[in-house]
Amino acid sequence: MPLDLYRQKRKFDVTPEPRGRKARTKGASFVVQKHAARRLHYDFRLELDGVLKSWAVTRGPSLVPGEKRLAVEVEDHPLDYGGFEGTIPKGQYGGGTVMLWDRGRWIPDGDPHAGLKKGHLQFTLDGEKLKGHWHLVRMHKRAGEKHDNWLLIKSEDEAARTASDPDLLEEATLSVETGRSIDEIAAGKAPKRKSTVKAAAVWNSSRTETPDKTRKSPPPPTP
Repeated sequence: MPLDLYRQKRKFDVTPEPRGRKARTKGASFVVQKHAARRLHYDFRLELDGVLKSWAVTRGPSLVPGEKRLAVEVEDHPLDYGGFEGTIPKGQYGGGTVMLWDRGRWIPDGDPHAGLKKGHLQFTLDGEKLKGHWHLVRMHKRAGEKHDNWLLIKSEDEAARTASDPDLLEEATLSVETGRSIDEIAAGKAPKRKSTVKAAAVWNSSRTETPDKTRKSPPPPTP
C-alpha cells in the first residue's frame, strides 16, 4: 500500500502528524515544508496518484538556474500532511519543528509517471514563493545507498535569479499558513493570521493546463 512505510515509521499516539489515507480524487498540489530536525532541510512534495511524492532537499531550493540541490527521495506522505505545521516530539522519526513554507500547484511536462521512471521530471510550479520551471533529475545509485538521490534544479525563466541576487530562503522565512517563524512555531506561539483553508486542498483540481512553451529551459542536466 502507498502509505504503509509512512505509517510504519510513526507512532500516531505520540506524534501530531496526520495518519492520512490515499485520496481518491485527482489533484495537482505541491507543498514545501521547512523542517528543523537533526539537520535543517526543506521537504519538497508533489501530489500524484492520491499521495504526496516527497524529497528532502538538504540545502533548500535555489532560484539560480543550473545550481544543483540534493533532493533525497523519501516515503510517500498523505495529502493531509500538506497542511501540517507543528512540532514532532524529540525521539520520534523526523523529530523537530515543521513549517508550511510554500504551497501551490504544479504542472508536469508530459506524463509525470514516465518522468519519474526515466529519472528526469520536468514541471512548472505556481506557488506563493516558488514559481517557474524546474527539473528533478535522479542520480546514479551508489553501493550502500538506501534512498534514491535526485537533484532539484531551476530553469532559466522570469522567476529565476542570479547568484548575486538575494537568496529566497533568507528573504522568505515565515509560514505561508500562519505567518510564524520556525522559532515561533517551536515555542507554540499563536498563529499571526487565521487560516481559512486546508493547504492540501488549495489546488485539488482535475483541471489540466498547458505549460508556457516560450520559457527557456537548459538541456537535461547530467548527474
